[in-house]
Amino acid sequence: MGSSENKVLTNLRKGVLEFCLLALLRDGEWYGLDIARRLSQLGLLAGEGTVYPLLSRLRRSGLVTTEWSESDVGRPRRYYTLTELGRENLREFTEVWGPFRSTVDEILETES
Repeated sequence: MGSSENKVLTNLRKGVLEFCLLALLRDGEWYGLDIARRLSQLGLLAGEGTVYPLLSRLRRSGLVTTEWSESDVGRPRRYYTLTELGRENLREFTEVWGPFRSTVDEILETES
């Protein structure tokens, strides 16, 4: 992949990463490292360190909440859960994403 393709992919990731993370949390709580690993596996994160500042920002914005849980091995873990405000933001994104994606697809597929 060329450098301009990498730049395009990086910008696309930045635009949708927050909502993909919220979608992961839709069905229950997740441990931060598990979120980072899953998003990395899906190709949405270049590195695991990217997710923690995002999680912190989402928490400060009231889109996710956290809870510490004791671990059988090692130190306590922080788990993230979607708040009602986070669910609403995800619903709004989902409503807009389909038509937006279709429009972009239509433009890209149109021959000049």
